[in-house]
Amino acid sequence: MLFKALRSSFFWPMMLMPRRERRAILAVYGYCRALDDAVDDAPPAEGRATLKGWRWALPHLPDYRGPDPLRRALAAALRDFALPPAELAAVIDGMAMDLDGMVAPDRETLRLYCRRVAGSVGLLTVRILGRGDGAADDFALASGEALQLANILRDVAEDAGRGRIYLPREVLAAAGVPADPATLLDRPGLPRAREALAAMALERFDAAERALERCGRERLWPAVAMLRLYRRLLDRTLAAQARGRLAKPRLGLAEGLALTLGCAAGRPPGR
Repeated sequence: MLFKALRSSFFWPMMLMPRRERRAILAVYGYCRALDDAVDDAPPAEGRATLKGWRWALPHLPDYRGPDPLRRALAAALRDFALPPAELAAVIDGMAMDLDGMVAPDRETLRLYCRRVAGSVGLLTVRILGRGDGAADDFALASGEALQLANILRDVAEDAGRGRIYLPREVLAAAGVPADPATLLDRPGLPRAREALAAMALERFDAAERALERCGRERLWPAVAMLRLYRRLLDRTLAAQARGRLAKPRLGLAEGLALTLGCAAGRPPGR
């Protein structure tokens, strides 16, 4: 779990949290990665079995004392921070949408998907950070959707290779792009479709910043750092897109550390 976190854009925000909170957020992160790996890297039947097993396990997790390290860590997080199990279940629901086939969903279906796979993680994160109020929840949900849309924009080629298209059908239709993963990358209208998705992502990033101003930053600096790290990645994705490239930019550890420390100190975002 920690090894995978080392490759994540969220490495420094997670590592600089207090130890108790860090353990909880790494447990949630490990849970999401385990589900994601089962859905993306295993045969569909095996992926469904994994989701079914976790769905059965969730009601019993708070009392778990068995040998599985991930389940033990999740159980401790649930007990220590009163995390809502329904949000862990929502992640499973989102991953099941992947297995059912995500090919050009309509906008509302895409928003539901983002709410399940990313908004749920945002809500869990702010609770681990000691904020469970409605204003902080608004920030968490807007942040989750922003991050997921940014991920979708970065992963267009990779997702098409898996037979998936997360670009909304309305966006594809407006750009004259058929909803066919096999030919998506060769369509001349794809850059226009990606621009439309980028506009959706930028609006959600702006909504998250507005929600942050309303709720205040108390205890939320790791979540703010995660938001701004991804905003920087989105900016670089858009720069590559403007040059006609389907790039997946990454941030170096030193750059991520500098941005994270700035958020911890309350400095305004930079590009």
